[in-house]
Amino acid sequence: MFKALKTYKLLFLRLIAIVVMIEISIYFFKIGLIFTAVFGLFFVFLLIREMYFYVRNFVMLYDKTIASILQNDFTSDFTKHKFNKSYDDLFLLYDNLKNKQNEEISKDIIYRSILNNIETGIIILQKQEEDWDIFLMNDYFSSHFNVPKVSKWKYLKNQLPSLCEIIEEGNFQEIKTAVEIRINEQNMQTFVLQASRTEIFEKDYFIVLLDSIQNVVEKKEKDAWVNLMKVISHELLNSITPIRSICQNLQDLVEQDSLSAEDLEDVKNSVETMLRRSNHLQKFVEGYRKLAMLPSPKKEKLELHHLIDIAIEIMNPLFRENQIEVVNAISFKRYIDVDPQQIEQVLINLLTNCIYAVKDTAEKKILISAEAKENRTFIKITDSGNGIETEIENKIFLPFFTTRTEGAGIGLTLSKNIIEAHGGYITYKRENEKTIFEICLLED
Repeated sequence: MFKALKTYKLLFLRLIAIVVMIEISIYFFKIGLIFTAVFGLFFVFLLIREMYFYVRNFVMLYDKTIASILQNDFTSDFTKHKFNKSYDDLFLLYDNLKNKQNEEISKDIIYRSILNNIETGIIILQKQEEDWDIFLMNDYFSSHFNVPKVSKWKYLKNQLPSLCEIIEEGNFQEIKTAVEIRINEQNMQTFVLQASRTEIFEKDYFIVLLDSIQNVVEKKEKDAWVNLMKVISHELLNSITPIRSICQNLQDLVEQDSLSAEDLEDVKNSVETMLRRSNHLQKFVEGYRKLAMLPSPKKEKLELHHLIDIAIEIMNPLFRENQIEVVNAISFKRYIDVDPQQIEQVLINLLTNCIYAVKDTAEKKILISAEAKENRTFIKITDSGNGIETEIENKIFLPFFTTRTEGAGIGLTLSKNIIEAHGGYITYKRENEKTIFEICLLED
């Protein structure tokens, strides 16, 4: 504000100087000093000319700066004018807007780079009156569907009519479905189509995501195989490496002419170790076979509370041995349609895990509760253990993954497979420092 007043003050002083010089010139004319009066008028002319160029430059600079801002053109260089303090606020505004534009451009480049490197087809449409423009099409969409990066919806419709018709039938509203699209007269491919609509700063956008089901399945299968092969190779090497070493030692012993009592003891210990590792390897293979050959559930109607009591009764010797309190808190009567042997196995697996979880705790308690919601039955098994470490939470259902030296690592995996075969799911979570495994079973 003070800088603006200073500018007005300079203009005002110029005007006063011009008026004063005109009055002085008129005075000299009146007293007959013609030459002095003419000189005074010439000086007035110079003052008017100087004020004209001052105002013109001032207005032109403001006009140029404002025009640059309005047109988002920040290429102009006003360095030579920055010595004039009258323009400080104007140049500060210009520089701030220039920095913001550079920041937005940088963000836009980064976001587009991220979207272009995602293996998901993405197009974003922007509403323009009654038509749609293509605001963004990522590289994956363009290359996978062999579509040039067009700017209008009608051009995209010519390239991918099957996709565009589905979107138009949904009236550009939220969609989540599977679609079959033929690309370049190839076989039909199935994609997961997810679309949503949003409004940002009074501009209407429609976002479309396309994932190839084949690619998703292949990636999941590949990840599963990699994890499985890691576990299998780890278990095999853990058994084969010591067995090979022992065999080499035995070969050295039998090549001797005679065996001492100490050598015979070494042979005996070696054979016992080989037998122990072989038994472990056999259990590992049997566990894999059990997972791979899980039979379909033979369902029958059973009362939930009774099913829980049977599982507790089976585990009671272990509970008494470890001084664990088990409470069946299910107070309502509920019939569920399940395979009794398989669900019993799941309950035994989870209760066994609870025994190990509370083994080193002061309060050894296991609580079994349930909740019925519409056609769902939720069975919760809560223990007072320390819980599962955060870094391994996402691995507990993987085949053969275990933190116990004597564990086979198939209990939770088998339980998960059984519950999923029943059309339900099993989850792990922590609530109020308690460890909870929750089984959800669906009723037909």
